[in-house]
Amino acid sequence: MISFSDVSFSYEKSRSILEHISFKIDEGEAVGLIGANGAGKSTLMKILLGLLKAEGTVTVGGKKVCEKNLKEIRKTLGFVFQNSDNQMFMPTVVEDITFGLVNYGMRKDEAEVKADKILENLNIKDLKSRHNHTLSGGEKRMAAIATVLAMEPKVLLMDEPTSTLDPYNRRQVINIVNALPQTKIITSHDLDMILDTCSRVILLSDGKIVADGPAEQILKDQELLEAHRMELPFRFQ
Repeated sequence: MISFSDVSFSYEKSRSILEHISFKIDEGEAVGLIGANGAGKSTLMKILLGLLKAEGTVTVGGKKVCEKNLKEIRKTLGFVFQNSDNQMFMPTVVEDITFGLVNYGMRKDEAEVKADKILENLNIKDLKSRHNHTLSGGEKRMAAIATVLAMEPKVLLMDEPTSTLDPYNRRQVINIVNALPQTKIITSHDLDMILDTCSRVILLSDGKIVADGPAEQILKDQELLEAHRMELPFRFQ
């Protein structure tokens, strides 16, 4: 589904952000992308979305990430922002969910039927007519996930999906993520959440992949994590 082949990127010639990154993610995999601040996680996501142009080759569903393919590739990818306020820009939740659908040509009444189904599946029907500025952080995060799922992406990219959430809403988001069939790439400093949602982990450090393998194996390796400025998940401490 996703392939990075010898991908490098730098904002300045003197400082590389990513160096010779190569990996593949199969359809249906849930992969945690972890690393300390500055490791290159956000840059990698932006390259996948076509927001940054890198050296090397990146493909999504066999199509190269390049200018001529971006429109089609972005239909394949759904990105859940770390800050839901950057994603929810219409007055109400239902207007946010239907916005993209209507822009792609769906009739408004059909879009609202689809919105109802998604809200029901996520168990957040009570949010439908709520104004976005009245939502709690957890409600807003789940509404943001709904807006992305409405577009039926094959791949979900999630940036710190549980940051700032209380324990109840954190568990709600984890349950939602685990129920979704899409291919998932999740970046987070919440390693317990990564352990709960991902079967595989890619560890980035200083722009390089230093580990790629089963989530539990990597997240139990205290020496490896501490060498790259990370700590064991709480359940392994």
